[in-house]
Amino acid sequence: MKFLIAGAGAIGAYIGARMAQAGFDVTLFARGPHLRAMQEHGVQVKSADGDGTFTARPRIVGSLEEVGPSDVVFLGVKAHALPQLAPQLKPVLGPDTTVVSTQNGIPWWYFQGFGGEWDGLRLERVDPGGVISSAIEARSVVGSIVYFATEISSPGVIQHIEGNRISLGEPDGSRSDRIRKIAEALIASGLRCPVTTRIRHEIWVKVLGNASFNPVSALTRATLAQMVRDPGVSSVIRSIMQEVEAVSQKLGMELPVSIEQRIAGAEKVGEHKTSMLQDLEAGRPMELEALVGAVVELGERVGLPMTCTRTVYNCAKLLAQSAAQSAK
Repeated sequence: MKFLIAGAGAIGAYIGARMAQAGFDVTLFARGPHLRAMQEHGVQVKSADGDGTFTARPRIVGSLEEVGPSDVVFLGVKAHALPQLAPQLKPVLGPDTTVVSTQNGIPWWYFQGFGGEWDGLRLERVDPGGVISSAIEARSVVGSIVYFATEISSPGVIQHIEGNRISLGEPDGSRSDRIRKIAEALIASGLRCPVTTRIRHEIWVKVLGNASFNPVSALTRATLAQMVRDPGVSSVIRSIMQEVEAVSQKLGMELPVSIEQRIAGAEKVGEHKTSMLQDLEAGRPMELEALVGAVVELGERVGLPMTCTRTVYNCAKLLAQSAAQSAK
């Protein structure tokens, strides 16, 4: 199988390096100094404990025109970069290409084949103008949820912080032949890769934390443990989670974990900065729309006020705008 990592940032380059190290035919698409560093020195993966430190040398390209149709395309960019990337994918998408989404938040494909009154719903905050869904056929999509933390410590160098799990799931809940093959390849590359038949439910479990901890952390600059242990802030977190859970229930999604379990799990992670806070501190755009804006938009659709979530979202949105202006 021919694999392509379209957007080899911290997550994508880590997956690609693991697959290349295991001997798979994998190409990484990147840009800028990160592209040049990987072309010259390979992908350097460093681990906190040193055991997972290695250098892989997959094929690295700066243009998708060089790649040609691939069997499996991993979308490695963050959700807010996907509307720009999706129209560029045409050269790599064949009639049988499988596209694996790795984005946080509510994915653009979530309501494709959903059934019922919400079938085919497009969220403007996630897929503006339908640019993503127009470029990627619904039947080609396999969902995934990433449960490991990595960052680009310098161009071409990926720091693996924790975790090694990536869940895969067909939107229709089937255990297809294609998803089995992709899971086997990832497992052979040293990752844990369970296949779930309830990918949409699992997405909401992660959204429960992403829509609450992420924007609040950006506003407070606090770690997960600090937010949970502060009575006032933890009350805000809990209120957002209750609103998120109410949206999921309106869509027929019963969450397999309770809010208290989700909060306790975050506290166990400890003094960890959320991805949104890391992006803010590094001067990068925050994944605000897919993680929070999409939930607010869905709340509007199902008739829920989303008072607390909307308040935090609006504050974080202004913060993001101020940060973007300061960076100019």
